[in-house]
Amino acid sequence: MTAPTEIEIKLELPSAKALRIADVPAVRQTSRTVRSEKLVSIYFDTDRLKLGRHGVTLRVRRIGRQHVQTVKTGNGLFERGEWETPIASDHPDLQAARRTPIKSLLTRKARQQLHAVFETRVRRRTYLLRTKSADIALAIDRGEIDTGKSKLPLHEMELELKRGDRAELFELARTLARITSAELAVKSKSQRGYELIDGVVGGAARAEALELPKRASAGDAFRLIAGSCLKQIVANKPAVLAGKADGIHQMRVGLRRLRAAFSLFKDILPAGSSLQIKDELKWLTDELGPARELEVLLGNVVTPLAKRRGKAAGIVTLSRELRRERQLARQRAADAANSSRFRDLMLDLAGWIEIGAWAHKDPLLAERAAEPVATCARIELERRWKKVRKRGRALPTLEVQRRHKLRIQAKKLRYAAEFFASVFNSKEDGKRHKAFVRTLHELQDRLGELNDIAVHENRSTAVAEASAARAKAQSHRAFAAGLVVGHEEARQQSVLEAAERAYGRFRTAKPFW
Repeated sequence: MTAPTEIEIKLELPSAKALRIADVPAVRQTSRTVRSEKLVSIYFDTDRLKLGRHGVTLRVRRIGRQHVQTVKTGNGLFERGEWETPIASDHPDLQAARRTPIKSLLTRKARQQLHAVFETRVRRRTYLLRTKSADIALAIDRGEIDTGKSKLPLHEMELELKRGDRAELFELARTLARITSAELAVKSKSQRGYELIDGVVGGAARAEALELPKRASAGDAFRLIAGSCLKQIVANKPAVLAGKADGIHQMRVGLRRLRAAFSLFKDILPAGSSLQIKDELKWLTDELGPARELEVLLGNVVTPLAKRRGKAAGIVTLSRELRRERQLARQRAADAANSSRFRDLMLDLAGWIEIGAWAHKDPLLAERAAEPVATCARIELERRWKKVRKRGRALPTLEVQRRHKLRIQAKKLRYAAEFFASVFNSKEDGKRHKAFVRTLHELQDRLGELNDIAVHENRSTAVAEASAARAKAQSHRAFAAGLVVGHEEARQQSVLEAAERAYGRFRTAKPFW
C-alpha cells in the first residue's frame, strides 16, 4: 500500500516564546497567509491500545463545525503516512478508512471496542511561508493533551513542507530554533498521549523496533537507521535533565548505535562532514560517561560491599564521596543535554541525515548509496563476524585495551545484526537471528563486565592515592578503596572464564545472513 506522506519538522517551544514568532524576519518577510483556529482532536483505540502498539493513529479533529478523520502510520522523524477524509461526526467512519492500514488491524471485535482514549485541545496559528523554492506551512500550537485522568501542556511549532526543497525546510527550522531557543522534538502528539496513558512521560526511551523496506537502498537504510538513533538520543533528554540513571544510559546507547551506523555505512559517507559530526557525538558521549561509570560502580560494587562490610574503616565515607561525585556527574550530563551546543547538534544532525547531501555531492558515493541494502548488510555482517571470531580466540591472554577493543567490535556487530534483522526475514533466518543475537549479547555483557572491572579498579585506585596524599585521617578511605580494588580483582578470573564460555557459544552460532 502506497501512503500519501507528510514531511514535517516538529520543534518544542519554550512557552513564553510562542507569541513572538511573527516578529521573526524569516516569517514576517515571507508570510502570505495567517490563520488562527481552535482545534479539538479525539484519538481512538481499542481497550488494549492495539493501534498504538502497531504505530497507527486514528484521529477525528473538529475544526469549527467540520470533522476530519486522519489515519497516520509510522513513527518516523520527518515522514509519516497520512490519510485524511472529511466525515459527518466526531466518531470514526471506518468505511472511509477502508483503504488505510486500519482495515487489517481492526477485527470485528476490535471495531466494537473502539473508543476515545485521549484528546488534544490547541489554539493554532498558521503561517504560509513562500520562497522561490518551497512552500512551508508553519503552525504554532499552544494547548494540552487530556486523557481524562491527567493532562500535559503543549507548546510546539510544526513546519510542514507543502512544496519544494527539503533543505529550505531545515534551514528555516534552524533559523527559528536559534531565535526562539526551540529544540528538535521527536514525538508526535499521539505518542505523547499514549505515554500519558501509560504513565511514562519523561521516562527513559529505548530503541524502537526498526523495519527496513524490503527494497531499500543502502542510502535509504542509513537514513532510517540514523534517524532511529537520533530519535532515541533526543527522546531521552527529559530523563537526563531529571538525573535518571536509565535515561543517561539510554541516551548513551543511542549515541553508540549512531556511531556504529556511521561505521557500518562509512563507504557511502563523505569523510569530511561525517568526521565533524562524529567529533560532536564524541563530545556528548564523554559528557555522559562519568555519570554512567559511577552509577555502575556504586550500584554493582560499592553499595553491596557497604551492606556486607559496613563496619569496615572508611567504606561508608567512600560510598558517600562517590555518591557526591555521581551527583556532580549527573549535573554535568544534564548541562550538556540542556546546552545550545546539544540543540544545534541535534538539528544539524537531523538535517544532515534527512536531506542526504552526504550521498548526492559525490557521484561515487551516490552510486554506492543506491545499491540494495542487502548487499551492504551481507558484506558488513560477514566482515565484522569474522573479525570478532578471530580476535576472540585470544581472549584469555588479551590485555585490557585489546579486550576493550574486542568488546566494541562485538557491540558494533550486535547493532548491525539488529539494524539489518528485517532484511533477512525468512522463518529460518528469524530463528538463526535470535540465536545469533542471543549469544552475541551474552558475549558483549561478559566483556562489558571485564571492562567495568578495569574502570572500577582505576577509579578506586585514584581515590586511594588521593586519600593517602591527604591527612592521616583520610587513610580509612584509602583502605576502603583498596577493598573495592580487591573485590574486583577477586572476581575477574570468574568473569573471564564466563566470557570464554560465551565466546564459545558465539563461535558455534550460525550466521543468519
